[in-house]
Amino acid sequence: MKNKRFIYKTLSVLLLTGISYGAISCNNSNLEDVKNTGTFDSDNYFKNEEQSFSGLVAVYDMLRKYSGGFENEVTFFNGASDDFFSGGGSSTDGAGIQGFSNYTINPIIMPLSYWKDYYQGIAKANLLLDRIPNANMNEQTRKRFIAEAKVLRSLYYFELLRMFKNIPLILKPILANDDFYNIPQANPADVYAQIESDILSSINDLPLSIPSANKGEVGRITQGSARAILGKIYLYDKKNSEAATQLAMVNGTPGGTNQYGYKLVAKFSDLWLVDNKFTTESILEVMHTNKSNADWPFWGTGKDEGNTINQMVGIISYGRIVPAPGAPANDAPDLSSGWGFNPATEDLFNFMQGDPRLDATIFNAKQLKADNKISYSPGFKDTGYFLNKYVPRTADKSNQPGPTELNYRQNFIAIRLADTYLMEAEALGGSGARAQALLDAVRSRVGLASVPVSMQAIKDERRRELAGEGHRWFDLVRWGDAPAKLGARGFVAGKNEILPIPFNELVNTALKQNPGY
Repeated sequence: MKNKRFIYKTLSVLLLTGISYGAISCNNSNLEDVKNTGTFDSDNYFKNEEQSFSGLVAVYDMLRKYSGGFENEVTFFNGASDDFFSGGGSSTDGAGIQGFSNYTINPIIMPLSYWKDYYQGIAKANLLLDRIPNANMNEQTRKRFIAEAKVLRSLYYFELLRMFKNIPLILKPILANDDFYNIPQANPADVYAQIESDILSSINDLPLSIPSANKGEVGRITQGSARAILGKIYLYDKKNSEAATQLAMVNGTPGGTNQYGYKLVAKFSDLWLVDNKFTTESILEVMHTNKSNADWPFWGTGKDEGNTINQMVGIISYGRIVPAPGAPANDAPDLSSGWGFNPATEDLFNFMQGDPRLDATIFNAKQLKADNKISYSPGFKDTGYFLNKYVPRTADKSNQPGPTELNYRQNFIAIRLADTYLMEAEALGGSGARAQALLDAVRSRVGLASVPVSMQAIKDERRRELAGEGHRWFDLVRWGDAPAKLGARGFVAGKNEILPIPFNELVNTALKQNPGY
């Protein structure tokens, strides 16, 4: 019998309730299973605006792949870069993240979810796009829903492209009686062309921006976020001129407030305050909450809505030492313990010396321990340096039911203005007055003087500005720098620029494994 544990298993339909995609619980059942039990009939759903919005919420739900669940994208790709190790409790703590970090990753230990989850998001978008034309609703609202679904589907395809490169392109729902086992991988150029076209055709049907005070709408795709996603896709597709054009519309005058209301926040460290959500710098932000009361039985299934990066990068058995009588008070931060993933490398710590962003980026437990202010248990590849942007603080622990570990509420900013400034400067070839102004704006925000713009200056600035946010590995691959920077880890040129397709996705299908695996 044909194995059904592969992308087409992700044709699941979520029967949703609620309004905000940040506070929704979902049923990740296989479509065939749901259809057989009669609990969900997609032919009789998507009849009106309310039902269509529920379907759209389901499409947004997959954004949490960046920062939710043990197999979140941020800690996985941090651990494979030159800035962080895998970490964790031991060398066997998470076979996938350990194998990626030391480049022994193979189809068996490659986490299935990086393929499955994004295709699940694509399947939800396809179903909505197929049904919504016949829904009874306002035409302007219909166009907006369609535009949002197309931009999100394009984003999910982009993530699959830059992880696996050779992927199937599926643009409509696949029914149980279709021969979906024989859908081949598409030419990557065709996938890029499709998603670029989809976003371009969608932009005018999206709102210009959404005020942060609009709690019912904040976080949804706008013209600004769609252009930022498109500019990023163009950059990876080596269409630098097109990338620069789109990103320039997002960025406006460097250092100022642009047409979409984006502006660099005045204080870099404020970006990482847990309750400082949807700042003027945020372009695409993933919403997290402790109100889902996530528990272990459904962790990673889509019902949990906490930020897992916090727990994963937290320090193992962290504790503040009580000062001796008469000694000064202990000023070490009050942190929650975590699992010790993503310790920062000595190389990153040394590289950031003298940079004003160092303390907001790296928590120096090594020095605090030497000063007898804290104690902790070293994890795997411990350096004493931890990712301060997401390290969990006791004050931020959930006061709701459910395990603390699964219910951190810090949002994750997937794209922010400093990132798009530097991407545009890169698309401009690292030269010229505008590229200089973009670089200067990022440095000026933290009080750094101008340096002559160049590709190397942009690379260095991205490393310092965006450390620990999941970008570095992709940057190194995009620039062709990964073999030199990661060769000592085991990175093999011509192979490790993309990941192996999980083994279970290949059985009895037309899919072919990526070269070298």
